[in-house]
Amino acid sequence: MIRRALAAVASAAVAATLVAVGPVAAQAAPAEEDPIRAAEYWLDDYGVEKAWETTRGAGVKIAIIDTGIGRGPVEFDGAVAGGTDVSGVGSSDGRTPLGAVDADHGSWVASLAAGRGTGPATGMIGVAPEAQLLSVSVAFGSSAQRPFADQIADAIRWSVDNGADVINMSLTTNVPDWPESWDDAFLYAFDHDVVVVVAAGNRGSGTTRVGAPATIPGVLTVGGVDRSGKASVDASTQGITIGVSAPSEELVGVSADSTLVSWDGTSGAAPIVAGIAALVRAAHPDLDAANVINRIVKTARPAAGATAVPDVLYGYGLVDAAAAVTAGLPTVTANPMGSLEDWVRLYRRAPVAPMPEEPAPSVEVPALPDADAATRVSSPLLPDRDTVVYGSLPLLLVTATAILVALGVTAAVRRIRLASRAPSR
Repeated sequence: MIRRALAAVASAAVAATLVAVGPVAAQAAPAEEDPIRAAEYWLDDYGVEKAWETTRGAGVKIAIIDTGIGRGPVEFDGAVAGGTDVSGVGSSDGRTPLGAVDADHGSWVASLAAGRGTGPATGMIGVAPEAQLLSVSVAFGSSAQRPFADQIADAIRWSVDNGADVINMSLTTNVPDWPESWDDAFLYAFDHDVVVVVAAGNRGSGTTRVGAPATIPGVLTVGGVDRSGKASVDASTQGITIGVSAPSEELVGVSADSTLVSWDGTSGAAPIVAGIAALVRAAHPDLDAANVINRIVKTARPAAGATAVPDVLYGYGLVDAAAAVTAGLPTVTANPMGSLEDWVRLYRRAPVAPMPEEPAPSVEVPALPDADAATRVSSPLLPDRDTVVYGSLPLLLVTATAILVALGVTAAVRRIRLASRAPSR
């Protein structure tokens, strides 16, 4: 986010209204245009003033989850319908600006979405000047008493519970992943038919790639372009999750102390689109969030530098408020920005409820036939009947006979020897 003094921008806008081609033209020139309104080039260039012929957003609530909407500026008189603080350091109504550096950020964002101006044709006016605002203050870094992830989850739930039709989040984490606690919070918003608009982030502020929550399926992520409609180099980050693009350079914002500033960044492009979402919801109260988003992306004008639709630099193109409000489009049944529910099912590996157990049907099994008589198996190391009759017994008889013969021979030999030794007579 880049901030500049507004004086130079306002002076240039005034000079542009005083151009004349000669004395006659100068005499016929219309009354001087308010320099602040003249500086809001997107009101005419992006069809906002044309859309006002149909609606200005009455009856729609836009929740601004940011650093708080200041109480002082007259541009917010009658605009803020409620608020809260989720950081632990703000006020109960969410309207105390938080942060040493970004305290005015929430006021700048809110003024682009639904600022009331200072008169019928003077002062800073938002895209949906009759919509109501909800101020939900968050704090960043060491200035917060609660973890940032918890703040965002609570901020979304509070916004939904307090009637938000559109939620604007001009913030980023600089990383594509998000904590699991955000799954339920964003699903809560989607289940309650809320359009969630998120800034893509700024390369000039160190965001080199689109980070969460701009990567969450189902949100409408907004990229930024310069005044000529070309993708901004410093005041935007590009990526495949971008839905549409809107001005992010030479923007006007009202600070919490009523000071007007010129600033850059998709933090300003997002509330322009959030305001357009409010115009669509007011003009078509019967449409659900998916069809509101579909109208915005499908009526976007092709960007001169785009090479595809959607394109990584521009998404579906440059947002067109008048076309989004008035075009005739068929309704859709799915959010063109994807489904967080499907993503959770695929990548969080959510537990599946066990299937109910059903009793198995009984089956009658026929009786088995009688078993055959068992055959006794003998060990090959022990004699059986055949080995005894035809082997062992004959061998025993032969052996006994041989022994007896040997004994008889031995006895005969002994008698012969004794007889030979007897004395002769």
